Amino acid sequence: MSGKKILGGWYKNNTEPLRHTLSVEMASAATSDEPSRTVFLGVDVGTGSARAGLFDEKGKLLGSSSSPIQIWKDGAFVEQSSTDIWLAICAAVKAACSQAKVAPTEVRSLGFAATCSLVAVDADSAPVSVSLTGDSRRNVIVWMDHRAVEQAERINSSNSPVLQYCGGAVSPEMQPPKLLWVKENLQESWSLVFRWMDLSDWLSYRATGDDTRSLCTTVCKWTYLGHAHMQHINDKDSRDMEACGWDDDFWEEIGLGDLVEGHHAKIGKSVAFPGHPLGSGLTPTAAKARNLSLNELGLLPGIPVGTSLIDAHAGGVGVIESVPPTEAGEHDEEAICNRMVLVCGTSTCHMAISRSKLFIPGVWGPFWSAMVPEYWLTEGGQSATGALLDHIIQNHAASPLLANRAASQKISVFELLNNHLETLMIEQNKSFVAALTEDLHVLPDFHGNSVTTLAINTLLACGGLSKNPIFIQEHADIIGYPIILPRESESVLLGAAILGAVATRKYHSLSDAMKALNAPGQVIHPSNDPRVKKYHDAKYKIFRGLYEQQLSNRSIMAQALA
Repeated sequence: MSGKKILGGWYKNNTEPLRHTLSVEMASAATSDEPSRTVFLGVDVGTGSARAGLFDEKGKLLGSSSSPIQIWKDGAFVEQSSTDIWLAICAAVKAACSQAKVAPTEVRSLGFAATCSLVAVDADSAPVSVSLTGDSRRNVIVWMDHRAVEQAERINSSNSPVLQYCGGAVSPEMQPPKLLWVKENLQESWSLVFRWMDLSDWLSYRATGDDTRSLCTTVCKWTYLGHAHMQHINDKDSRDMEACGWDDDFWEEIGLGDLVEGHHAKIGKSVAFPGHPLGSGLTPTAAKARNLSLNELGLLPGIPVGTSLIDAHAGGVGVIESVPPTEAGEHDEEAICNRMVLVCGTSTCHMAISRSKLFIPGVWGPFWSAMVPEYWLTEGGQSATGALLDHIIQNHAASPLLANRAASQKISVFELLNNHLETLMIEQNKSFVAALTEDLHVLPDFHGNSVTTLAINTLLACGGLSKNPIFIQEHADIIGYPIILPRESESVLLGAAILGAVATRKYHSLSDAMKALNAPGQVIHPSNDPRVKKYHDAKYKIFRGLYEQQLSNRSIMAQALA
């Protein structure tokens, strides 16, 4: 095992900061030098904004705020600025503290979650362009960027053993294809980059100066074999580990052998379990801007910062223990393995954990310790969920009319449509809403997959779509099991805050912190009408037939093109 790699050098102010619409002065809520309460701060960087949330020791949200992030889109190319993202985080943190009347002395820790976007910085930690425009601000390839489809196909043709741990194939949204694209198309940038980092890892590095990477990001998006560290699970004193899970043959074979150099210095020399305390905590540089009287984050230097998570996985940490006491299985370590987390928003991610590894074709994983330490994570989902619903509605001929009606009634378009479904059900004399689709059958093949062979008896849902009652009720009816919504709707922010809480060592483990800070809210039960179950059983039978027919059709066309 190695010590943490702390590399010097901070950010050159060589790009003009992008302006943010949010500017809030820090409110002073405490007059004593002693903190009156313990507050955990979580930061989540999504696709369009950075959000900050403050939670008490029971996991209750005290206040939150968000600040927008600039994004550049050009076809398959989607890019952002790490400088802009950090400024958005600073604005959101200050505003959240002001809103919640939380003083800097009360914030005891910090944790980050973010999209699995790719960040490029040079030896001075200044941004390096990943854009064909050459714009140095644009140093982040956003997770949804699909420029590397050809590179992904070539990598998948390698048949490397690492591929079996990501469902048999890498996605163009993962990091190896994107790295290969940059090397092949932006050679000057490739030569300048000193660190390639997942966005959430870059955030924790920006805050602490510690370049230790997360098992979550490296295992899920970089083909890192986390289970190489299984022998270290009993080491309770130090949870950062020398990066021994890189498969050097894989990187050599796909044409990125130079990333192996320097003990993988550019992609991660050391890794750690989620929530591992990084460096000496928040650095003075991160806590306070150089040569300025204004604070960057408005926080005290030295507070613990925990190793990060991908945003969806932080949602899992923020919700998976949100079960009623009777269902918690307090003395049953396997109870958590019978739950699935549904993080539903722009995209949807289905996540389940198990003690043993499960290989399921087309489903990501198994990833060791990528969400909950010492458990294997299996992950499926749909890349376009909320985004697909938005696309369908916005491109429908009735979209302007719907928008006007919703605005006149001061409700959302989705609430308007849900009310319309209820009306149609009555007008057409249907017994339940789903029966409106008796003649509509769809194979939802939109860059996605789903988990189908795990023994799940409870679904826990969070994210924007979990606030849609029909969406959630239909899920409960289809699977035939209850869906538990968390008490706190900001589950990703809570998951991020939990990482910082673990870093304080107030909790023995991430699992203990989840049990202490997760809490259940509303429970959505499946319909007890036997007609509903019979209906969805028939729907699923048709769905399976559509799927098998699609596979057959693909085979026929492949033979025709051979």
